[in-house]
Amino acid sequence: MNAVKGKKRSLYTGCIIAALIVVLVVMELTMKSTSMVFTLLKKGAIYALVAVSMNLLNGFTGLFSLGQAGFMLIGAYTYAILTMPVSIKLSDSVYKYYDCAIGFELGVIPAMIVAGLLAAIFAALIGLPVLRLKSDYLAIATLGFAEILRAIFQWDAMGPITNGANVMRQYQDLTDIKVPFTDIPFPPVLFCFLVSGLCIGVIVLLINSSYGRAFKAIRDDEIAAEAMGINLFKHKEMSFVISSFFAGISGALLAMFQYTVQAAQFKTAMTYEILLIVVIGGIGSISGSCISSFLFIACNEWLLRFLDESSNNILGLTILRSGFRKVVFSIIIMVIVLFFPKGIMGDRELSLDRLKRPFAKKEKGVDAHG
Repeated sequence: MNAVKGKKRSLYTGCIIAALIVVLVVMELTMKSTSMVFTLLKKGAIYALVAVSMNLLNGFTGLFSLGQAGFMLIGAYTYAILTMPVSIKLSDSVYKYYDCAIGFELGVIPAMIVAGLLAAIFAALIGLPVLRLKSDYLAIATLGFAEILRAIFQWDAMGPITNGANVMRQYQDLTDIKVPFTDIPFPPVLFCFLVSGLCIGVIVLLINSSYGRAFKAIRDDEIAAEAMGINLFKHKEMSFVISSFFAGISGALLAMFQYTVQAAQFKTAMTYEILLIVVIGGIGSISGSCISSFLFIACNEWLLRFLDESSNNILGLTILRSGFRKVVFSIIIMVIVLFFPKGIMGDRELSLDRLKRPFAKKEKGVDAHG
């Protein structure tokens, strides 16, 4: 019975994924590429990936880390530098004040993998000292390292590599990625969803493996986990490195989506936004992080945008002005936290069985009355 149910679930999941791909392709063929919907979908998919990577640390391993923005910074710059055509590097259009030290270029996929690996290497080095700390001390240490990384990338001495504090732009984009065995460019939104979905799928497989069970054991009780033979530092380091790898991938996707990179963007406020997404969705819930990512981006970037307009005056008083959107958004967050203290999903996951329950209850009620 379990095997049959497993096959049905896999079939249903495959059908849902195929339907989503078809919908995205149809949207990209029929709607303008500048549509706000595409912006929300791409940014939502990118933030879903980085939120899930943070949830792997905070929700499943019990490590309170605040360094995701720093690892996204590494991924974004690595991708931008490696995919920028050599002709642009040699010209003055980007490296206006420096001579670029990277004299070669890579394709989008290899550059994205290198971006994740470089973020993972930095995480492995940072993890050696900081992962021996706990709770708030670990959060402060990782936050400090993220700020140090941002300062280093803006340092003039790093100019030949990172262009210093200047904006990097005009590098390779999604139009260079072709669908396998064809010359058709990959639809940008579909590509973001495929990369984010694949990475999140790998994280889900990891959580459901023996390593994931070890992560959860460390989260629940470190002393008991160590007594069971789990190497605490090894598994913490593994979780930290894997989380940083996917944060680097999300940083590369963000650079690809924005067409520009600047270190000033990756401040602590970005880490707090990612942490907020994780908390709203539910610490320990992958589907919760994905749902809250799209809700956060939709509210912050679209639904509440009109609140920043200062054109409406009542009795000579300006009611709506720049920044008011943040005030209303903060109130909404407070209400959500009050009514959903464990987040939208808590530590549960969205499943087909859970979606069927309301309809099953209605059918039982009809049968009982009938």
